[in-house]
Amino acid sequence: MPPATYDRISVIGAGAWGTALAMTLSRHGAQVTLWAREAATAEAISQIHENQHFLPDVPLPPALQATTTFDHLARAQAILMVAPAQHVRSVLSQMRAHVVAGTPVVLCSKGIEQTTGCLMSEVLAEALPEAAPAVLSGPSFAKDVARGLPTAVTLAAAAPMGHALAAAIGQETFRVYVTDDVIGAEIGGAVKNVLAIACGIVEGRKLGDSARAALIARGFAEIQRLAAALGARRETLEGLSGLGDLILTSTSRQSRNMSLGVALGEGRSLTEIMAGRTSVAEGVHTAAAVMSLANKHHVDMPICQAVNAIVNDRWSVTQAIQSLLSRPVSEE
Repeated sequence: MPPATYDRISVIGAGAWGTALAMTLSRHGAQVTLWAREAATAEAISQIHENQHFLPDVPLPPALQATTTFDHLARAQAILMVAPAQHVRSVLSQMRAHVVAGTPVVLCSKGIEQTTGCLMSEVLAEALPEAAPAVLSGPSFAKDVARGLPTAVTLAAAAPMGHALAAAIGQETFRVYVTDDVIGAEIGGAVKNVLAIACGIVEGRKLGDSARAALIARGFAEIQRLAAALGARRETLEGLSGLGDLILTSTSRQSRNMSLGVALGEGRSLTEIMAGRTSVAEGVHTAAAVMSLANKHHVDMPICQAVNAIVNDRWSVTQAIQSLLSRPVSEE
């Protein structure tokens, strides 16, 4: 049985999203320790209560402490994993010796492992099988959550652990809805990043709001098809972790994936764009993994295929757009 409350929580990853989650939990009264890879980031969070590199101009709660070691994990009642998706396996492997069996690990990273095609829950099962898996996903920008603006997300986990975690994580302006459909929550969060790149390209090319609306609608159909092939429930994808997250990340330049797509649409090269960024646009790394899963399960995903062709096969944006516009007429 899970504890009645989760009072001691560790957050792994001091980027913008990890920091926002940590400060939200700390404000809610939990004892929170935030793990940072960079010593300078951990020192700034603990000593001067700021993370200017990843979440600038946001004062952090004085009670929030950061560290670069994993020693504190033995005391954690729950762990939020917020490292970039392509680094989750490595970080979990480093953590393993310190984590008590049965501790919930809430996966907050939205992506699919590029080298294996594994969902984050599958990575967790392989790298830290003693953990109890959960997924936190949904339409949420770090700056909005850090500022205490109203946000709603999905927590996917087995009952009754899911409800206990939701009570610990949620608060008035950070509303948590519960499901036990872990795969559905993961697929929605991962694939929407790829589709957001496509929507950004539409904006960068000035193709119009009608084209973007069409991409969102047809992209949502692609998410649903892949999720169904992997055993997820349709209603999960129709909620916050699917449609909700897709709408947010495909309509705002605050989205790292959409803003990258905008730059591609404006004619900049992927190499140039990536060289000028410190934040991670997960869709770039997830595109090939999504198409690998799609091909394995015989799922038609032409928009994701076009994005993958741009970021991995070095198609031009013009070629990718033409490939979509020249597809034969089909039933919706």
